[in-house]
Amino acid sequence: MDKYQEKTLPDITKHVTLEAPIQKVWETVSTSEGIAKWFMPNDFQLKEGYKFHLQSPFGPSPCKVLTVHAPGELSFEWDTDGWIVTFHLTDVGNKTEFTLIHSGWKKPDEMIGKANEKSSVIRDKMDGGWTGIVNERLRKAVQE
Repeated sequence: MDKYQEKTLPDITKHVTLEAPIQKVWETVSTSEGIAKWFMPNDFQLKEGYKFHLQSPFGPSPCKVLTVHAPGELSFEWDTDGWIVTFHLTDVGNKTEFTLIHSGWKKPDEMIGKANEKSSVIRDKMDGGWTGIVNERLRKAVQE
């Protein structure tokens, strides 16, 4: 690789310990109803290879389930820009360590079509968005 070539942006990673058993967290992050409570409306099904849509602010986003390892890992392709979202769950007694990784970022100056913004701008916005989604909305959904 040319040493002057721009590198891709780093993954977004969010980690939180939730006051709920792993099975409750798993049901919240691996079912259509659960995902709608804390993330976006969807027609998700827990099946590797299943194609579904998330109803994003920019319209329906096509997605595809990549991996399912209940109750510890779920990943899916999100939209058409090469993004992959992965959920990792670790059982720590009556609590669950939850990690979200949003990978597949482009180079900083590449444009993200639907948003018509540079990848770096979208990544910064999504980094902040994921903080609130994971720390507040997911926490509330599993701890109610």
